[in-house]
Amino acid sequence: MKPRTIVMTLVTCLIGLTLCFADNANMGSWKLNEGKSKLSPGMPKNTMVVYEAAGDSVKVTVDGVDAQGAPTHNEWTGKFDGKDYPLTGDPSADSRAYKEINDHTLQLTNKKGGKVTLTGRIVVSADGKTRTVTVSGTDSAGKKIKSTAVYDKQ
Repeated sequence: MKPRTIVMTLVTCLIGLTLCFADNANMGSWKLNEGKSKLSPGMPKNTMVVYEAAGDSVKVTVDGVDAQGAPTHNEWTGKFDGKDYPLTGDPSADSRAYKEINDHTLQLTNKKGGKVTLTGRIVVSADGKTRTVTVSGTDSAGKKIKSTAVYDKQ
């Protein structure tokens, strides 16, 4: 193969990958809008969530505070294909799966030791300016939890 053909093939692949992630409404930084959110008491508060391309995967970084007000940080890298990928920094889960429902909707599942601890739905508004995350599950004490968090695009 000629060097020019190889370079052009690589450039075309990189452009395609960039366009693929640019079309995803979830990509970018999202800040919690507490006034519009309905959070369960005692649940951690994810104050900032960032979705960014990581090669052919997506990296999700979550910062916030726990029920006692201590800072929290967790990270997940994977694909929106419904498969479990490792989650680090979250004491209530060791894996997370995201499944793309449509251009503006994701389904998420957190697991700890293979057991589902939390499920949710993430919906980005048609204008792409807000993101609503509705989750339900069981906390570490076995108590049922449910909350709705609204985020504004930064």
